[in-house]
Amino acid sequence: MTIWTIGYEQSTIPALIAALQGAGVEVLADVRALPLSRRPGFSKSALAANLADAGIEYRHFKALGTPADGRAAARANDHATLERVYAGQLELPEAMVAGAQLAELAREKRTALLCYERQACGCHRTLLRKAVLADFDAVDLLP
Repeated sequence: MTIWTIGYEQSTIPALIAALQGAGVEVLADVRALPLSRRPGFSKSALAANLADAGIEYRHFKALGTPADGRAAARANDHATLERVYAGQLELPEAMVAGAQLAELAREKRTALLCYERQACGCHRTLLRKAVLADFDAVDLLP
């Protein structure tokens, strides 16, 4: 089993879609707490529409997003705080349910995790993958 991850920092919608299609991704799992962006096309509705046009399903997993203090830690490159805050997030009942739903989806369809950070190593999507999808091989895409 494989799980893909992708960040849209410094990217465009066409580049993101090309990377997803190149990997054969069927579903983009948006793991942002707030699926909003100042980058054109990356807010939830526009992103879902662009993906649908490309034949890729969009699913939002709000409960698997990073709380505000975790996002602040990520911006400050404080990975230890991000890890601590996000570990607490994953213990919430709604995150446990969402994690189980994500794992089931990833077993059924070729799924990629989406967040903002270009490099997966500095993003909560890697923490999520290790905690919830540990039995999956990971491929980090760069659009």
